[in-house]
Amino acid sequence: MDIRRKQREVVEALEDVKARDILVFNVARQTAYFERVVIASGDSSRQVNALAMSVQDRMREIGAAVHHVEGRRNGEWVLVDLGDIVVHVMHPAVRSYYNLEELWGEKEVKLKKEEERKPAKKARRAPKKHGKASRRRSRK
Repeated sequence: MDIRRKQREVVEALEDVKARDILVFNVARQTAYFERVVIASGDSSRQVNALAMSVQDRMREIGAAVHHVEGRRNGEWVLVDLGDIVVHVMHPAVRSYYNLEELWGEKEVKLKKEEERKPAKKARRAPKKHGKASRRRSRK
């Protein structure tokens, strides 16, 4: 499966449950174990667990494997291992304490919204007129 599609699905699954401050980092040059790190925040332990479940459910829907999930019992920081993507869902206080953005934040991935992905139709320009009047104006 294409990594870009998979990361879009992860972000959409997080947005469906109202995750905050979603960041995606390309870490392919930093580690050989995975290519992307996704970090998101949830306001409560219940929301953090719901965000992690949303990611797992979405991956199963599209046929991607969920290798491991860790931290669901505590609910302050849940890690979802998808193989080539690792998702960290945390309380804001835990997120600021561990500051994973500094560790993995070498290159943030810019995600395109659905409207931006569709190519826009180009406007047609009127043909230029090369008459005597246009030449006279350009000499001034």
